[in-house]
Amino acid sequence: PPFTMVANVVWNVVAVVVGLAVGSAFNMALVLLNFYVLFPPEEAFDLEDTVLLQKYIDTLPTQAFLVVLMAHVGQSLVGGYAAARLGASHVVPLALAVGFLTLVGGVINMLMIQGPPWLIVEIPLYMLAAWLAGTHEHRRRHQQITDFKTD
Repeated sequence: PPFTMVANVVWNVVAVVVGLAVGSAFNMALVLLNFYVLFPPEEAFDLEDTVLLQKYIDTLPTQAFLVVLMAHVGQSLVGGYAAARLGASHVVPLALAVGFLTLVGGVINMLMIQGPPWLIVEIPLYMLAAWLAGTHEHRRRHQQITDFKTD
């Protein structure tokens, strides 16, 4: 029925938005842990001051960027899984939508903030993580259907 199809589309859009929010919360939690607990700056500054932020970033050790890498790719994985889990249908494309939007944000972030050159390795990982999240949910749903049929 047409109503069901429209409802599924609306629900899938909501799933992607929620996935982005959940993934962003995961990302920010790790970034703030990095900033306030693991590698705090020697003196407080406004995070919107890009010059001071870049000076702080230039002093960070490699371990701090590994946390950033986990935060960014984790956003795609956790957000992609949330979208796939909530989605009414087409769970892998929903997860990939979150991964793609996270990728766009990551590229913009890299253009605005200068990190170490090796951090570019995260670019293909956004989509891989989202694909893994969507595939995991797809398999979970397929297994549920299989289990239901055998009962």
